[in-house]
Amino acid sequence: MDANASGRITPHRLRFMFLAAAALLAAACSPQTETEAPLPSADLLLSNGQVRTPEGWVEAVAVADGRILATGASDALAGYRGDSTEVIDLGGKVVLPGFHDLHVHPLYGGMMYSGANPTECFIKQGSSLDEITAVVAACTKNVGAGNWVTGGQWDVSAIGQWPTRHMLDPVSAEAPVLLNDTSGHSAWANSKALETAGIDAETPDPEGGIIERDGAGAPTGLLRESAIELVRVHVPPPTDDVIRPALAWALQEMASYGITSFTEASSGFVTGSSLREVKLYAALADDGLLKQRARLCITWAPGVARAEALIAEREKYERDLLTLDCVKIFLDGVPTDSHTAAMLDPYEGAIEGRDDEASRRGLLLVVPEALNQAVARFDKQGLRVKFHAAGDAAVRAGLDAIAYARQRNGMGGPRHDVGHCTFVAPEDMARGAAIDAAFEMSPYLFSPSPVVNDLIAAVGRERADRSWPVRSLLDAGALVVLGSDWSVVPSVNPWVAVETLVTREVPGGSEASFAKAEAINVAEALDLFTKNAAAHSEAADQIGQIAPGMLADMVVVDRNPLTSPVNELHATKVLMTFLNGERTFEAGRE
Repeated sequence: MDANASGRITPHRLRFMFLAAAALLAAACSPQTETEAPLPSADLLLSNGQVRTPEGWVEAVAVADGRILATGASDALAGYRGDSTEVIDLGGKVVLPGFHDLHVHPLYGGMMYSGANPTECFIKQGSSLDEITAVVAACTKNVGAGNWVTGGQWDVSAIGQWPTRHMLDPVSAEAPVLLNDTSGHSAWANSKALETAGIDAETPDPEGGIIERDGAGAPTGLLRESAIELVRVHVPPPTDDVIRPALAWALQEMASYGITSFTEASSGFVTGSSLREVKLYAALADDGLLKQRARLCITWAPGVARAEALIAEREKYERDLLTLDCVKIFLDGVPTDSHTAAMLDPYEGAIEGRDDEASRRGLLLVVPEALNQAVARFDKQGLRVKFHAAGDAAVRAGLDAIAYARQRNGMGGPRHDVGHCTFVAPEDMARGAAIDAAFEMSPYLFSPSPVVNDLIAAVGRERADRSWPVRSLLDAGALVVLGSDWSVVPSVNPWVAVETLVTREVPGGSEASFAKAEAINVAEALDLFTKNAAAHSEAADQIGQIAPGMLADMVVVDRNPLTSPVNELHATKVLMTFLNGERTFEAGRE
């Protein structure tokens, strides 16, 4: 049994407590005392480096039984070296606490980038229409006539217009095609896919979704939110021999970037079954392939019996590194060309062919009364809730539900988080802090990009400059945490996010920037990925810092981020990653 971040007393934890007591006793003895107690032997000793601790920079760290035994000067820690101690001379390299990605989709990332999925049609973000159709033509040929082509990602601003089925049909007449946009909240289908799904001019919009139509009322092939499921249910689910290697690859990819814990933000997206994906994670944990502390969020919506059943039996699938104490609730869509994020103020202009409230202010996907009751129930059960809330109206609805739960159950419940937070009303920032809510954001999106171009077109430059208000939230005393949202973004590398948090520019630097007033400094950015993430999980005494007694989740990098040029932070190289003091990644080693 291994130590974990829950504070549970395990056999390893008991042994560590004994070793720590022995170390304190030895430190208290005078050097002249003839009966001076020997220092306990460390399992791992990192020396001659730059180690970031709460007290400042030190040279070395000693680890025993998965926890940090001591930090300090290399000479001072030499006494912890025993016959079986692994000693690593860092040669001046930097040691930081492990990073925490609190909003990521590893299986989705693995399906897109690992090569395990033969039907995946990879489209580079920012591709033009000609580039997309060329890729789709090749993918159609690869899968063969009649077989589905799926994948993504496309952006309206890069295409230059809203895509239609007629643009795909000439290169995919015999294969049904369904392509996600970058956000994952819109999809583009060809005529064959619409025909397979039985979608025509008479098909009504589903609740919480939109079928875009032309002037004659015929579907254009552009589907929003829940309307995507009308087609997706016809796509054959991936087999186990595809999803297992895809997830295993993604977990190793995350370890290679120094990520020691993560939250899968919406299980079930890839296979259509949260239960199937939960079982997959449990199987990889049992086989020793889970490289991080993982929290899985069970996707929930009113009246979905499968979600309620999985919530009820969640403990059956938990492991030492795997918890299922999170429920995901989608409150809205995204504030881009789709206008599906729920906004307090109207979007700029309307969508051609649509003159409805959704076009003007977006979609709120769960009615407040049902939302409040659900969050209060989950809060009482000790389940944390993660909301998808991009628009400021959705953020407010999430905060209202948390406030309701606090009123019903008291302030001692789990810390819930409002995810994405593209827009937050100023009056809601301090309010979130007062009800012990967290605001979670994806800084990989903070730099100029096709996604940002779509956002500016939807809400206007003035509002766009208040997007993802990290600085304002921190100044209001709110808890801000970070997630990549990979594979909505093309890389899970947190160093891209660290740089973007500081510069709000394209990694490497650019003349253009985005919402620059909300930039923060490097030390704050590192803390958001470490200390704040630990506070969010109510595990600040276990993870998030390098100090005696903490779990030995650490990352060794090739530079000191606090002294490096900020426009080079994205190029930071992870040399080693440790979870519980065990190496999960080493550069150059397979």
